[in-house]
Amino acid sequence: MTVALMWEARAVAGRGEDLLAWVRARRPAERPLRQEVLRAPQDRVLVITWWDAAYDAALPELPEPPGDLVARAVHRWRFESVPGASS
Repeated sequence: MTVALMWEARAVAGRGEDLLAWVRARRPAERPLRQEVLRAPQDRVLVITWWDAAYDAALPELPEPPGDLVARAVHRWRFESVPGASS
């Protein structure tokens, strides 16, 4: 099964590049199948990692960034792939 972990944070105004640099400096103990780092307006950063694992497997996740870097708590979601739904 493929599991996707999504991690999204919003930086303090004007600190989006600092948050992006903080994310890029993190290296998980294990390598995911795939990883993407995206950014959006309002200094938001999104990280999606894909893993070959059970839905409830213990997987390495990005920690909370330093408090002076983010405007709110990190949002996290976990999804599993749906067989036959990809095009």
